[in-house]
Amino acid sequence: MTVVWSARAKRRALEAVEYIARERPAAAAAWLDHLLERTSNLSELAGRGRIVPEIANPAYREILHEPYRVIYRVDAKRVVILTLRHWRRAWDATEVTPA
Repeated sequence: MTVVWSARAKRRALEAVEYIARERPAAAAAWLDHLLERTSNLSELAGRGRIVPEIANPAYREILHEPYRVIYRVDAKRVVILTLRHWRRAWDATEVTPA
């Protein structure tokens, strides 16, 4: 199974890295490395994330990467990372639709 990042998810990850890097560049690089490591193994462990409570559909899952929720959809042949959401932000259903 392949892991694919949506444009929205890429943009959100870059925004997070830029924000962290303002005060802690090394921490930003480490955060991104860990994020990429955790999401790359979704190709073998796509079902490990919990079902997104707001959707309640087993195809939509999330893993936590502090302080973000990495929300993804499991398709027949791929995992699509849809978005990263800060866990304090209110739910926005439009973020799990194509960007």
